[in-house]
Amino acid sequence: MPKRGKKYQESVKLINRANLYEPSEAFELVSKTSKAKFDETVEAHVKLGVDSRHADQQVRGAIVLPHGTGKTRKVLVFAKGDKAKEAENAGADFVGAEDMVEKIQKENWFDFDVVVATPDMMGVVGRLGRVLGPKGLMPNPKSGTVTFDVDRAVKEIKAGKVEYRLDKTNIIHVPIGKVSFGIEKLSDNFHTLIEAIVKSKPSAAKGQYLRSVVVASTMGPGVKINPTKVMA
Repeated sequence: MPKRGKKYQESVKLINRANLYEPSEAFELVSKTSKAKFDETVEAHVKLGVDSRHADQQVRGAIVLPHGTGKTRKVLVFAKGDKAKEAENAGADFVGAEDMVEKIQKENWFDFDVVVATPDMMGVVGRLGRVLGPKGLMPNPKSGTVTFDVDRAVKEIKAGKVEYRLDKTNIIHVPIGKVSFGIEKLSDNFHTLIEAIVKSKPSAAKGQYLRSVVVASTMGPGVKINPTKVMA
């Protein structure tokens, strides 16, 4: 285990690791334990009682957080003709088709955070599956990034839309704002995320669904939230 810094050690002392906190208490602690000189991102880590190896127990979706994430994400849209113009007008940072595929393949260019594509462009985007897939950037209908309504898709992403999905250890990791948001806004974003995850519960899931819920700032220690206090 790497040795933690002095500030981190001081932060840990403020938290009772054996305690499961109310959401408001947790975000108050996250604020108190944020010691970095920059505005740290706050993330929620939710472990679910499902098995991601089974297709009928996948949990994935996307939501627009009421207060955004505090970060403006760069959007690349694969579209042609009127849809390309629609994407530009909506505020997309990059718009193209085969030219963008070539730029990514030849220049190893990844100066974007989200990829949106119209359904008719997925054959072109598919050529990038091996490089976009591992980075979690491949457009997907479930997350609303494969759509003809590119105006809505781009505007929602710019407004603070985030995707949630299980990793191999059955945990969902999602940024829910910045420490500077304060307890109320972080709580609003958090509850919006949890509500979406609960609604996405697979019918094949058995037993306790929310196994553990932890929130933490970029450089701070994790704070455990009582799962029974956040179930919708």
